[in-house]
Amino acid sequence: MDLTGYKLLAFVDEEFEDLEMWYPVLRLRETGAEVDLAGPIAGQVYKGKYGVPLETNVSFDEVNASDYIGLYVPGGWAPDKLRRYSSVLQLTREFHEAGKPIAQICHAGWVLISAKIVEGYTMTSTPGIRDDLENAGAIWVDEEVVVDRNIVSGRRPPDLPAFVKEYIRVLGEYAK
Repeated sequence: MDLTGYKLLAFVDEEFEDLEMWYPVLRLRETGAEVDLAGPIAGQVYKGKYGVPLETNVSFDEVNASDYIGLYVPGGWAPDKLRRYSSVLQLTREFHEAGKPIAQICHAGWVLISAKIVEGYTMTSTPGIRDDLENAGAIWVDEEVVVDRNIVSGRRPPDLPAFVKEYIRVLGEYAK
């Protein structure tokens, strides 16, 4: 899939799940897409759960959903921090309202829950947030990847190949 000329946004904060951040970002960049890494502060280094550093190139407050084709939210403990930023929740809602592809894996469902966009969607996640998704109105299933309309959800790191493949497919369909 060639996504050259398209931009994606990925949210970053401390203690992202290293594989769940880097594997999708690198695969998306291999398609030719530009991936902006947005954190609370642009140009700051954030570390994953296992210490792998990542430097943001933009902040949440300086981006517009209209400039991007899709949104990626990694798992780890970062989603619990990310969902506390009103700008993250607003951006997530804007992507959703525009019908743009949103991918989330593992604990990242917390961000979508707090943005109040999961009701009526079939989704997967780490089993640890199953109750949270169900209590927010989602239909939870135990599958490696689930695509329901514009939301692509994955369980955990071993599911990354299938998860990213589906996200790239959905982005390609949206780009047509």
